[in-house]
Amino acid sequence: MKLLAAMSGGVDSAVAAALAVDAGHDVTGVHLALSEAPATLRSGSRGCCSKEDAHDARRAADLLDIPFYVWDLAARFREDVVEDFVAEYAAGRTPNPCLRCNERIKFAAVLDRARRLGFDAVVTGHHARLVDGVLRRSVDVAKDQSYVLAVLTPDQLAGALFPLGEMTKDEVRADAARRGLGVAEKPDSHDICFIADGDTRAFLRTHLGDQPGPVVDALTGAVVGQHEGTYGYTVGQRRGLALDVPAADGRPRYVLSVSPVDRTVRVGPARSLDVCTVRAAAPVWPSGARPLPLRCDVQLRAHGMVHGCVVHAEADGWRLALSTPARGVAAGQAAVLYDGDIVLGSATITSAA
Repeated sequence: MKLLAAMSGGVDSAVAAALAVDAGHDVTGVHLALSEAPATLRSGSRGCCSKEDAHDARRAADLLDIPFYVWDLAARFREDVVEDFVAEYAAGRTPNPCLRCNERIKFAAVLDRARRLGFDAVVTGHHARLVDGVLRRSVDVAKDQSYVLAVLTPDQLAGALFPLGEMTKDEVRADAARRGLGVAEKPDSHDICFIADGDTRAFLRTHLGDQPGPVVDALTGAVVGQHEGTYGYTVGQRRGLALDVPAADGRPRYVLSVSPVDRTVRVGPARSLDVCTVRAAAPVWPSGARPLPLRCDVQLRAHGMVHGCVVHAEADGWRLALSTPARGVAAGQAAVLYDGDIVLGSATITSAA
């Protein structure tokens, strides 16, 4: 097959490209220039898409003796990922930008362009498996990325290859070292790639400005603190609340809800975070729609716990009845359905109770 290997400059994508070459495919490497100011987006293991990453990707392609190009998708990334991220927080939701990047950049903009150029599929370094067109968890559970790939449609999965799904991260690094790839020990990038210093609250304040309001104890109605913007808080958050009045029982408070309309953050005890019903909209079925109601498992945030559930159809999506209470369920995150290690579907969480 004629394959386009998306090469980020990290070890995973380099080894994925190498495995595609080993398999006898006609491979071309491409680095996605997603930052409009690449020199500012690398600080240790934080960030990505820097000039350093582009150089690392090119050196890996040279070692593999494959053609290499850089595609400038910075404007598309800003519009579809960064601006969406800011807008979601402004609306009181907690987005997952990696999921949005996969949906709108890597497997929409890139795959569409690749197909127009005559490529059969896009190869990436995601830790997930594709078996007969069915998306499954990686064998390395700690590195599994099936959650952020669950937004892909059957057509997009038909144009994707994930060669690392049967490997652990240690095996990937060992493979890279054996090949002489200079990125073998390169640290993984962490947090949100376009917020290199990891300070999400400061990033959002730059875009949205100060929007001060009260922090209210949900049990008593008392104002127990002040904030500079509801966008700096997410459901389930415990740290960084800067409360002026301690709880009567001395126990920690957690964010229970954020309301941008009246600029109020409500906090309360951990038990108030428990929810048994989750609603989600805009469902996607990566391997084809399943009849509802459906008994399966659901994961409600990246690297979160898995809960048994029954999925019921509603006019705009799903109602999930959880078998055990979940905590820290935030609107804007994805509800991803699993049958064992098989990804069944995903939808965007709109509310929980």
